[in-house]
Amino acid sequence: MSQMPQLSACPSCEEPLESGDRFCGACGYDLSAVPERPEDNPTIAMNGSVPAQGAAAGAYPEPPPAPPAGAAWPAPGPDGAHAAHLPGTDSGGSALPPETPPPPSAPPAAGVRFDRPPQPDGPAASPEIYQTQPDEYLLQAPDPRVSAEPAAQPAAAGGKVCVACRAGRVDDDGYCENCGHAQPRERDHMEQESGPVAAVSDRGLRHHRNEDAFAIGTTALPDGSPASVAIVCDGVSSATRPDDASAAASKAAGDTLLAALPRGTHPQQAMHDAILTASRAVNSLAAEPATAREQAPHQNAPACTIVGAVVTSGLLIVGWVGDSRAYWVPVDRSAPPARLTEDDSWAAQMVAAGLMNEAEAYADERAHAITGWLGADAYELEPHTAAFKPDRPGVVVVCTDGLWNYAEAADEMARIVPLDAAVHPLHSARVLLGHALDGGGHDNVTVALVPFPAVPQGAGSA
Repeated sequence: MSQMPQLSACPSCEEPLESGDRFCGACGYDLSAVPERPEDNPTIAMNGSVPAQGAAAGAYPEPPPAPPAGAAWPAPGPDGAHAAHLPGTDSGGSALPPETPPPPSAPPAAGVRFDRPPQPDGPAASPEIYQTQPDEYLLQAPDPRVSAEPAAQPAAAGGKVCVACRAGRVDDDGYCENCGHAQPRERDHMEQESGPVAAVSDRGLRHHRNEDAFAIGTTALPDGSPASVAIVCDGVSSATRPDDASAAASKAAGDTLLAALPRGTHPQQAMHDAILTASRAVNSLAAEPATAREQAPHQNAPACTIVGAVVTSGLLIVGWVGDSRAYWVPVDRSAPPARLTEDDSWAAQMVAAGLMNEAEAYADERAHAITGWLGADAYELEPHTAAFKPDRPGVVVVCTDGLWNYAEAADEMARIVPLDAAVHPLHSARVLLGHALDGGGHDNVTVALVPFPAVPQGAGSA
């Protein structure tokens, strides 16, 4: 049976106790509940130290007394000299183990970054210490900052990085290998302003790529008077490489016009020649290896439509093949607007033959089936050209069906053309694009605006 511990005061109320008391006379505390003091002397290790050898178990030497006030510190040694260093002791009074400096070649612990003071000046500085110690030691475990973006590594090695996930590499087809997002192409939205002429082209809201293209520019006739040029092409989606066809045709036609007009070629003849040159450019695509690789059994050779306008100081020329259009919108809106082209399409043929009225024909699902186009498999090419001499200022709207589907009649087109289109063509072209997108944007949308009469070179939108 265990004995009660010998206590001099109650552990509960701290009143003095008589020897042999079982309960506290002041508070009634049961003194038998106090555990006996263990007879062993446990050894407590502080910071890895143990009591000095030979000391009684549980006994630790008293720490050295603090030096008296005013005494020199550190205290002088037996020989009277001040010690440069006093060995320390741990909290138990035992001497600390001697410090063993790490070998010079041993780096600090992995994952440690340290800030070094700047290299001191003077001959006492040792440059080796700054040359051999790096600013940061590599972590032994993988760095989470690197492993968090594993897909970023192949993208950094070369190629484009996805605009959606910012990590995956974009493949040759324009899709991210990581998230599959289709990347925006350069032709998804294009804008250009050349003096007083401006054009905008957009992919629209439903198509996966922009198959339209345009070319604009200004030049001078032999007499020094200005001339403005605009070409708009619409790739045939059922054909192979329609985007390449429209780009080749617009560039060839635009370059031909800008070269022929300064030489004195009549604008109407220059337009006719430009369409023939564009046709040859599209035909040449059919023989390219890229066409053979992309050719599908249901597809035809590369093909596109074309419409263009040449504006001089007193003459307006339009030329076209297919169903892209040109409209005349006078600055004075009290004067009537006009459509300047006739479509090469099934609907236009039905109307011309008197079999349907225009509303009925364009409501038919076959309305936009074209009967004329540029391409190696086209029927006999018949470029259409027409010349006009407007009696008042205005603007020529040259566009693909991606726009005129939402403003088909001339008066509808005139209502959506801003009143200041002749002086702010780029802004006005953006407004027309917005109208098509607001209407649904079912097709690619391209529009060019050319003020009449032609504005002298160096003058542009204000």
